[in-house]
Amino acid sequence: MNPKTENADLNGAEFIDTNLAGARFRDVNLAGAQFVDVNLSGARFEDVALAGATIRNANCSNLSITDACYDGMRIDGILVTDLFGAYREQHLKNR
Repeated sequence: MNPKTENADLNGAEFIDTNLAGARFRDVNLAGAQFVDVNLSGARFEDVALAGATIRNANCSNLSITDACYDGMRIDGILVTDLFGAYREQHLKNR
């Protein structure tokens, strides 16, 4: 079975104990959505807007972020751009 929902307004919908494994979301507005106790392991996000999003109590082991804008992004309160700067500075010293 391959159910398909297209051009639907599910504003305010709740999905509880729902299996969406392998689901594909294209051109979907999830602004303001809340994800609690959700398994996203192996998920792929491409061309997504995460500005202003908050991630708490997350397992980020083996997480990969490439080709992204890091302006204002913080990890444990530290600006990622500052972390990159410190890394580059240390890397240049060790050359």
